[in-house]
Parts: sequence; C-alpha cells; structure tokens
Amino acid sequence: MVKRPNKKLILQDGEQFYGCSFGADKDDVLELVFNTSMVGYQEILSDPSYTDQAVVMTYPLIGNYGMAEDDYETDIPTVGAFIVREYNDEPSNFRSAGTLGSVMKRFGIPGISGVDTRKLTRSIRDKGSRRVLLTGADTPLEKGLKIIEETPVPKDAVSRVSCKNIYEAGGEELPHHVVAIDCGMKKNIVRSLNKKGCRVTVVPWNTESGVIEELKPDGIFISNGPGDPEDVPETIKTVKTLIGKYPVFGICLGHQILSLAYGAKTYKLKFGHRGGNHPVKNIETGRIDITSQNHSYAVDINSLKNTPLTATHINLLDRTVEGVKCETDRAYSVQYHPESAPGPQDSVYLFDKFIGYMKGSTENA
Repeated sequence: MVKRPNKKLILQDGEQFYGCSFGADKDDVLELVFNTSMVGYQEILSDPSYTDQAVVMTYPLIGNYGMAEDDYETDIPTVGAFIVREYNDEPSNFRSAGTLGSVMKRFGIPGISGVDTRKLTRSIRDKGSRRVLLTGADTPLEKGLKIIEETPVPKDAVSRVSCKNIYEAGGEELPHHVVAIDCGMKKNIVRSLNKKGCRVTVVPWNTESGVIEELKPDGIFISNGPGDPEDVPETIKTVKTLIGKYPVFGICLGHQILSLAYGAKTYKLKFGHRGGNHPVKNIETGRIDITSQNHSYAVDINSLKNTPLTATHINLLDRTVEGVKCETDRAYSVQYHPESAPGPQDSVYLFDKFIGYMKGSTENA
C-alpha cells in the first residue's frame, strides 16, 4: 500500500519535494547536501560533521541492514535530517541491533522517504547547496519560505559536538602520546591512532595551547568537524601557537584550520564533497587514491603562495586542494578521511607519516 505524503521539503528558492515521515516527527531549517556513498548510512548518520545538515542519500535503498552497536562514529548523532528514496524498516543483518528509524527517533532526527532523490540531487548539483525546511505536507509555501528567511544560520556547531572534558583513549604502554583537538571527531580516528601505537588525549575545541603543552604530547592532531572553519578562531589561535613545536596532523576541518593558522584562506564550495569514491592525486608521487570525503569548504590554492605551506594533494574532479604540508614544521593535513569507516583504505599511510614525524622528534629530543 502506497503511503500518502505527510512531509515535504521547501527549498529556499521555492522548490518543493514531498514524501513520508520516518524517524523523529519534527520540523527544522537545515542546510541541504547530498552523499553518494552506497553503504555506510550509520556512519554518515553519526558523523558529527553533518550537524545542522539535511543529507540526501543518492543510493536508493536505505535502512536495509539496520544499525550495529559498534558502528557509531559518535555516541549522540547530530545530523539534521535524512532524505531517502526508499526506507527499509525491516533490516536483515546478523549484526543489526535496531532499525535506522528507531535510532533516529531516539535522537530526535527527522527523516523523509519517498522523495525523488535523483531530481533533488541534480538540483543541488546545478544550483548549489541551499537552506531547506523539513515540514508538514500541508505547510503553505509562503509560510515555509518566511520561516527559512527568519531562521538564523547557526555558528556554534563545533562547540555543540566537541567533548566537554579532557579524556584519554589507549593505554600508557603505547609508545606515542597524541593530543587530539576535538572539533567533532569521529571515533574511528581515535581507533586508527590507537592501532598505530598512539595513546590519545582528547581535548575540547577551545583548549588553550598552554594546557595542551602541559600534557607533554609527542604530536598534535586536529580533527574533522562541522561548519565554517572561520567560526572557530579559538582553535586557529591554539594551532598557530603549537605549529613548529610539535608534529601536527589535520583531517578535514582540521586541514582547513591548519591552513588558516598559517595564513591561507578558505571558501565555501558550491555543493561540497560527500561520498566514498573521490579520486585524489598525490602531487609528490603521482599516486591516485580513492577517498572518503565530507566537507563544504576548501582551501584557496592561490592563498598558499604567501604561506610556508605547499599543496601535496589535488582533487581530480574539480582541482581543489586536498592536502598541504610545511616540512620544516613537520605539519601536514588532508581534506579527506584516511580513516574512512566505511570506505577505501588507500590513505591509511598518512597515519604512518604522523608516527614517523613523532619518532623523529623523540629520537632527537
């Protein structure tokens, strides 16, 4: 039996898309983006980088393998909404501990199914990311547009998803000590560092450099996270103070923060990069990696000319900067996710580079 649409999306330019509600039943104004991954909806749902965003899944069937207890990237998902073509509420997988819809309902995340996600994705691709109101199917268009116009764009996403207190992950027996600045860090980043022999001390996004130095790290890591990198001047200031003193490695938002700390500029992309199949070329080696990505902003390649940074990686789809480094400071970063989860494992070597820098520091101390 075909359900009657009870929800709709109103885009800020007046486009409307109808569908059926699942998950939490709530209205919200969000940023509309799309993700091209064929698997991994649980990791996408629980990635803090999607805070305040309504994610259109281009793969047509979502929910079919349920939700596994071990696959969350954060304990409290903060994605704005899920938009899907077909939602499956009867998952078949031996690891499933619940349905996608039930998890979304528990965390207050609305969803809408039955949407023409192909048409919607083309609209985002052609016209760019826009704000959208997820609301009842009977909401008048004029009222919806007014709600979008009057709802302010949030600027505090990082502070909402970062940890509130310092904590440690990994035992004292691990040979390297990394202080990770949490701007909305995925769990698999910590797991990846632990696997490489790193005890990780995670600190909140606005931790001052003096506090970090008192922790006596071997290296500094800057995490992924949501929103505009210029919204976290406190983190940029901290990183600016630490570069040159310790090896520094940044991922995604951390890449943008590191670049800003060196004096480079960032800008917002038309519709961002989100998916598990983005080709990235290592300029230094010529090697091409298939990468997992999730970001709205990029580093302006022209702005690197006035900094000590050099571009190390380039996106083969749109030629945007995907990596930078300052060899003398032992600092580098990438725009994509080498820890993936799920996704290609082509870029795990970037963690080994971080280990190499830290080994060099301790050997020369």
